[in-house]
Amino acid sequence: MRLHRLEVTAFGPFAEPQRIDFDALSGAGIFLLHGPTGAGKTSVLDAVCYALYGSVPGSRQAPGTTLRSDHAAPDTPTEVTLELTVGGRRLEITRRPEQDRPKKRGTGTTKDKAQSLLREHTGEGWTGLSKSHQEIGEEIEQLLGMSREQFCQVVLLPQGEFAQFLRAGAEARGRLLGRLFDTRRFAAVETLLADRRRAAEAKVRTGDEKVLAAAQRLAQAAGDCADLRAWPLPAHQPGDPGLAGAVRAWAAVARCSARERLTVAEYALAAVEGRHHAARRAAEEARELDRLQRRHAETARRAALLRAAGPERERVRDLLDRARRGALVAPALELRGAAGAAHLTAAHAESLARAALPPALAEAGTEQLATVEQRLREDLGAVGAAQRAEQRSAQIGRERATLERESRDAEEQHQESADWLARWDATRTALQDRVDAAQQAATLAEQLAGRLEPARMQLTAARRRDALAADAEAVRGELLSVREESSAARERWLELKEARLRGIAAELAAALTAGEPCAVCGSAEHPAPARPAPGHVDRAAEDAAHVRFEEAEERRAAVESRLAAVRRAEAEAASAAGASGTDELLALTADLSARHAAAHADAAGLHTARERLARAEREHDARSSDRLEAERRAAARASRREALDREQASLEAELVLVRGDSPSVAARARTLEDRIRMVTGAAASLRRAEVTAARLKEADDQLADAAFKAGFDTVEAAADAVLPEYERTALQHRTDTWQAEEAMLAERAAEGDTAAAAALPPADPHTAEAAEARAAARLRAASSAVDAARVRCAELDRLSRRAEQELRALGPLREAYERVARLAGLTAGTSADNERKMRLEAYVLAARLEQVAAAATVRLLRMSGGRYTLVHSDARASGRGRSGLGLHVVDAWTGSERDTATLSGGETFFASLALALGLADVVTDEAGGMRLDTLFIDEGFGSLDDQALDEVLDVLDSLRERDRSVGIVSHVGDLRTRVQAQLEIVKQRGGSVVRHRTAGVTD
Repeated sequence: MRLHRLEVTAFGPFAEPQRIDFDALSGAGIFLLHGPTGAGKTSVLDAVCYALYGSVPGSRQAPGTTLRSDHAAPDTPTEVTLELTVGGRRLEITRRPEQDRPKKRGTGTTKDKAQSLLREHTGEGWTGLSKSHQEIGEEIEQLLGMSREQFCQVVLLPQGEFAQFLRAGAEARGRLLGRLFDTRRFAAVETLLADRRRAAEAKVRTGDEKVLAAAQRLAQAAGDCADLRAWPLPAHQPGDPGLAGAVRAWAAVARCSARERLTVAEYALAAVEGRHHAARRAAEEARELDRLQRRHAETARRAALLRAAGPERERVRDLLDRARRGALVAPALELRGAAGAAHLTAAHAESLARAALPPALAEAGTEQLATVEQRLREDLGAVGAAQRAEQRSAQIGRERATLERESRDAEEQHQESADWLARWDATRTALQDRVDAAQQAATLAEQLAGRLEPARMQLTAARRRDALAADAEAVRGELLSVREESSAARERWLELKEARLRGIAAELAAALTAGEPCAVCGSAEHPAPARPAPGHVDRAAEDAAHVRFEEAEERRAAVESRLAAVRRAEAEAASAAGASGTDELLALTADLSARHAAAHADAAGLHTARERLARAEREHDARSSDRLEAERRAAARASRREALDREQASLEAELVLVRGDSPSVAARARTLEDRIRMVTGAAASLRRAEVTAARLKEADDQLADAAFKAGFDTVEAAADAVLPEYERTALQHRTDTWQAEEAMLAERAAEGDTAAAAALPPADPHTAEAAEARAAARLRAASSAVDAARVRCAELDRLSRRAEQELRALGPLREAYERVARLAGLTAGTSADNERKMRLEAYVLAARLEQVAAAATVRLLRMSGGRYTLVHSDARASGRGRSGLGLHVVDAWTGSERDTATLSGGETFFASLALALGLADVVTDEAGGMRLDTLFIDEGFGSLDDQALDEVLDVLDSLRERDRSVGIVSHVGDLRTRVQAQLEIVKQRGGSVVRHRTAGVTD
């Protein structure tokens, strides 16, 4: 994979479109990506990852973050385009994230969906391949052979993570290697076997519990017939292999004991049944004799009572005969009572009606009253016509009042409109003047707004210029101080170095050994070795002075860099502020703000003034039209008033004749209606009284005839003989009861067995029944014992078969569990057969780690001058830790092997860089040999001295042998002089920009 071109717009810190030419940078093999903190160096790597995979590295994909630049204009879309060659194909990927943009119409924003485009360059130009996010992601991942996590580890080489990888334990290394080499299938095998082991264990436990439940049910069914000394619980629990044999043996003993008890119970039942049969026969005979004797005594008692009731029977027969004849007269009596009540009611109503009539009609008959009613109805008809005339007259009065009210309102409105129209010219002139003034204020406000914003920007820049000038002065003072400190440290170092050189002979003499040649003259004799002079300076003092000098130089360089940055910012602010002073710009801004505010306030009333003028013009037109319409309506009202006056005079003349002495026609009508109702009611009452009198006479005749036919001498005697229905029914019931009792006694007198039983001694049924009850109880107890014994035998047989089924089903389950448990323990590293306690996934990763260590050692030997070698260790971890993923370093100088966590800062960088490059090689081979022609190394070079830095750069430069280019992301200043091809990220207020530098040339 080789990167050619990257273009970003409105992405991260980059507001404007930026183009990075990786072909130009890769020509030198190594290129440097540098810039101040926060400028956007890492954002370049994020853009590459986003273009390939549609997301940035996981550590920077924090919740709530956005890819869009805060500096970009609202209408500039966020977009990333990457051109690369992978798998022999030249591709171009363009991606846009989901983002908000201003609406094309109206205000507000709308959300654009995420977009992706994949194109391929062929001999005929660029050809579109897909616009689907999923298809593009699958295509890129298939071509690269790496997931996003693998790409971020292999291509972007995050040094901090590999330093942690060196010091991490087996679990942490396993997680990183698992992401890179995708050993999820081996972890899935471990999980699958563990799940199967748990499932098999659950099945075995369930089977054991079923067997134990069956044994419990057997114990409950056996009761006290089993020998509990052989009971398999609680000695055997779930998982005990001896549980099956114990349950089978105990079940056999329980079944044999139950069958013996059943045989004994059956013999006892046969003996009890004979005794119960004899007792039951004796009890039945005693009960029958007792019944016959009591029946004979009851018959004699009831015959005596019937003879004593003879006189009462005769009286009841006489009453019942008179009641039957009285029932024939009862309908006539009821008819006569109803007719008498109706006549009394009608006669009372007649007397009340006649009392209400005038004296002249007090003795009038029905015909005379009908004649009077006819005459009154004729008068009422004449009054009805007059009522309509009276209503019309009242309506005319209301219409005239309405016309008068309308006339007064129209006159007032006409006068108000005339006054308003007289003031129209002055009103229109005033409103037009207000519109013109507001229009002029709006124009002035626009002019002042155009001048105000640049003035404010100048004022802000001037204030920043003054603040930066003060900062620059402070930094210049600090720079003088650190320069003096650096000079003093340098002079001190040189003095100590010179003093040490003067006394170097003493140092050499201290290293001499008798009999060994001198390193200077080669002589094996040392007659007068030099002695250290007072105040001798050794190498440690010189090195300490040199360290202090370097620290002072670093502080001086940092202050100079900070001063240069402040001066650049001050120059930018001065250019934006111009030649004017801050006070002058402040006064100008305040004056423009006040004038703009006043003009804006005056212009705010423009719309209101225009609305008032338009509303006044509409009102003028409406009032002019209303004045003409009001004159026409006034003439129409006058004509209507004259017509109503003539009609009302004609109606009043007609009503005077109809009303008579009544106050109104309606009162006259009510008087006639009351008289008609009075005469009509009196005539009806008179007719009802005549009808009820005739009905009363007819009822008296019918009652006398019915009493004679029923055999009564008078009507009063017939009325006394009538009895209610319930009394007649009661008398008849008593007569029927006496007759039935007489017939029953005659039947019993003919029975012979009751008389014979009466001659025998009294029976004793209670003693015989008690003997029968005791025999029945003994029979029930014996029968229950037989039934219980049979049920127990059947239940024990059924439960024994059920337990045997559970035991047979448990055997294969236990075998399967033991087999899968051995495999799960072996793959999980918990089995005793797994001596090193290595999980299956760790075993696979250990092989990969061994390859990575071998590939890393090739470069680590060169970077460390042949001193260090990385080796994989599968030594067993202490405690409960897992083994197989150990990583050690072998020190060739001492011959010792130690943990990578003991390396120093620079040595850790060597090892982590070598490990990252080795891992990239192994993952590349794992991905099918995909060439990775472009790599990035992010930070870590600050911990190296000059010699170590040269060795690392030599190793990175050797990558060109495989036609690779390496991008170094670093703040280290020395790299800018050692790496010719550079990509500088410049941080600015309006967003960062990129600059290409090659051998001191900037484009």
